[in-house]
Amino acid sequence: IYDDQCPLCRNYCQLVRLRQTVASVQMIDARKPSSFTEEIADLGLNIDQGMAVKYQDTIYFGADALHILALLSTQSNLFNLITHWIFKSKLLARAVYPLMRNVRHFILWFMRIPLINTMNQR
Repeated sequence: IYDDQCPLCRNYCQLVRLRQTVASVQMIDARKPSSFTEEIADLGLNIDQGMAVKYQDTIYFGADALHILALLSTQSNLFNLITHWIFKSKLLARAVYPLMRNVRHFILWFMRIPLINTMNQR
């Protein structure tokens, strides 16, 4: 699940390449109601505070989502190679993720795009 109105989120989703072992990938815009956005809200997770990935019936959130995507992605291009080497470490992913989230919030504020606030969509 990603924010299609956020340029960082949209570009990341366009650039990341998942391995062939991932049978199918469904990209869900967090700004549109879906069963996954409801599932995230039911868990008390706020998509404005972290990205979410569901893989093999487990939901990964925030830095853990970035970590699992790094492990599942190919190293077929420079972007994927860099993100794989940085975020394959849970410790490094957890250290860098808050900065990335704050940059996203700043960009949305600068572009005058409201936060998603999935907790209040219900």
